[in-house]
Amino acid sequence: MPESCSAEPNKRQSWEQRRCPDERSGPLRPGSGRGTARGKVALSGQNPESTPVHEVMTAAVEMATLATGPGEALATMVERHFRHLPVVDKNGKLLGMLSIRNLLQLRIDDLTQQLDSLEQYVSNDGPGG
Repeated sequence: MPESCSAEPNKRQSWEQRRCPDERSGPLRPGSGRGTARGKVALSGQNPESTPVHEVMTAAVEMATLATGPGEALATMVERHFRHLPVVDKNGKLLGMLSIRNLLQLRIDDLTQQLDSLEQYVSNDGPGG
């Protein structure tokens, strides 16, 4: 995972992009700004030179822990329209970021395996089986 960066809520979006040049489209680490993807500025039609981060960030960040299962994390992300979900330890230290893309791929792989197993079961239990 690339190094994440935090955002100051009253800083302008373009300032944050210069501060974190390698992650222009990635998530911001929960911190003093507790922001999310910088792409919201472009999608909203706001000017990144004059838009404070607090106008596009998610202030109340939901976080996963090591006890959060993939299904629960995916459900949270779908319900809240999140593309990323921070994973923290019991002290709130950032351990990593879950991506909805990775969770969906995991779910697709699980469903594909279940389908393959069912197809094998049905084909083995055909007429006279």
